[in-house]
Amino acid sequence: MDTMKSARKNETGEVGSDLSEQIKAATKDNHVRAENTQLMLSYQKGEITLVQYKVLLCSLYEIYRALEDELDRNASHPAVAPIYFPQELARVESLERDLEHFFGSEWRKRVIVPAATLRYGHRLRQIGRENPELLVAHAYTRYLGDLSGGQVLGKITQKSLGLSSKEGLSFFHFPGVSSPNRFKQLYRSRMNSIELTEKEKAAVLEEAVQAFELNIQVFDDLQKMLSVATETADQHKDRSPAAVLPSSPIVQFTVGLCVALATIGVGMYAL
Repeated sequence: MDTMKSARKNETGEVGSDLSEQIKAATKDNHVRAENTQLMLSYQKGEITLVQYKVLLCSLYEIYRALEDELDRNASHPAVAPIYFPQELARVESLERDLEHFFGSEWRKRVIVPAATLRYGHRLRQIGRENPELLVAHAYTRYLGDLSGGQVLGKITQKSLGLSSKEGLSFFHFPGVSSPNRFKQLYRSRMNSIELTEKEKAAVLEEAVQAFELNIQVFDDLQKMLSVATETADQHKDRSPAAVLPSSPIVQFTVGLCVALATIGVGMYAL
């Protein structure tokens, strides 16, 4: 109920009836919370390594595989059909190319994701089975965020990793979208045309908030993991030169997840 009330007004205080405006209003506080995490700020400063980026790709792959499996399965659902743009937006194949570039042909055996990412994927599959209209909230926050931040994030990543070409950066490119701004307008228009009852609309707004909360929970969990891993590394540092942070696979994995999941949230901000 509180989410529905907060979504009734846009930034000027006027009542907004469009679903896209209401989602933006309902998730405003969540945006601020996620934007101000140290992880988010770190990525925007270009503080990312190749190991961290590889882990990012693994997490993104798990999330988008779940999302796009459910969108495909519910493509004819009246709430999903208007915002179903597989040719223009689908990210799974792009992520597979990136993963193969960095991990090789056996990349599927090397994909590692944290429990929080698995929980997000589980949520997507659950609503795909039980309440497909809620997929609208996740598709909106993910795809429009990627379209908005893709070019900037791609350049940050390329510069941070010192990549000389666009190989390994397919995720950030949308060859089927000639104008991101025009496409976002089309997407919002199609989404706003979806016919929902007041109860269904309220549920979609709550799910949009949940989408951000899932990411914020991931940030919090990873910050705790990083703290524990750093403390462990410090305890062993004086005992053995081999125990420093960069040489520990577990610590590398934790640090990578922190930056990676921060990246996942970055795109959401330019909705």
